[in-house]
Amino acid sequence: MTDTTITLTDTAEGVWHRDFRLNDGNGPRLAGSPQWSITRETLRGGTSAGVDVVHLFNGALRLSILPTRGMGLWKGLFRSGASEIELGWQSPVRQPVHPAFVNLAEHTGLGWLQGFNEWLCRCGLAWNGPPGVDVVTRADGTVSEAPLTLHGRIANTPAHHVEAGVSADGPGRLWVRGVVDEVMMFGPCLRLISTVETQAGSNGFRITDEVQNLAGRPGEMQLLYHTNIGRPFVEAGSRFFAAVRELAPRDAAAARGLGTWPDYEPPTPEYAEQVFLIRPVADEHGQTRVLLSNAARERGLSLRFNIRELPCFSLWKCTRAEADGCVTGLEPATGFPNFKSFERGRGRVIALQPEETWRAGIEFAVHAGRDAVADVEREIESL
Repeated sequence: MTDTTITLTDTAEGVWHRDFRLNDGNGPRLAGSPQWSITRETLRGGTSAGVDVVHLFNGALRLSILPTRGMGLWKGLFRSGASEIELGWQSPVRQPVHPAFVNLAEHTGLGWLQGFNEWLCRCGLAWNGPPGVDVVTRADGTVSEAPLTLHGRIANTPAHHVEAGVSADGPGRLWVRGVVDEVMMFGPCLRLISTVETQAGSNGFRITDEVQNLAGRPGEMQLLYHTNIGRPFVEAGSRFFAAVRELAPRDAAAARGLGTWPDYEPPTPEYAEQVFLIRPVADEHGQTRVLLSNAARERGLSLRFNIRELPCFSLWKCTRAEADGCVTGLEPATGFPNFKSFERGRGRVIALQPEETWRAGIEFAVHAGRDAVADVEREIESL
């Protein structure tokens, strides 16, 4: 057996695997690692009841994917020698929350925060940024108003089709793909097709997303990848590295921290979050890379992406007390997390024609050891 593909969920065909396990014993042998596996479980109890989790393990890196929450990543774990590095953060929301328990309109449009605990969640697809009323004046002079909630709906929309696969080519490739529809009558009709893939035994993975306009009319799209990181990467003395063309503080609170914007303080009660808006520098192919490193520069997490697909980047620093969610966000995006009308006025809202598809990819890597972290620092410096 060299290649295996299995459908885990297909609501149209009535397919749903309650307990699923694929590994070296019932799948292909992978040169990169014999210890790989793909498993699925459904959480029970509390507000996690009914949340599906697909665990993707390449022999060194474990990813917990949430099809029930828009194909977000709940958490991860990287094994390096005898040590294990946790990937994610400790939110006051401890477990994944089923979308049925999240009312996006509550708390004056901030209800999205009731389910916010993922390592990576998407903000979009029809809009992201703060809540408010979006006013649009059409070409014929008519005006429409639409209430927008914080960061959109995609992170609280379940996938209706999920499949997993393994290929024995090279070191071996493992992947999980989900299809999520954010649609409504007389409103946005967008489809996300997201693939999470990794090589057996590697220290990284790639997310490839496609967003299709299913409607018979043009539609708007925004997408921001809210990548959230806590310990052991965030601590006093941690540092963020990026090749920066332009940088701006989002507000007065961020402006006060402009002099030390890449550096991190210890967890601080009542810390006022700071957001810095960045235009990255890229190579001749449009590729750029960012890195978050701990104080000792011996552990790092990097993201590589193309600014032709994701031209904007936001650094969110929220180093509050641990109990309140000490976290930073590395956020590649199609635009900045301002209100939609503001972004539209500056040409940063994507207009998709009927059946048109937008695509982007992000490569994530975990770096263990001073030499590995230093190599990424040098790569970013060379930009």
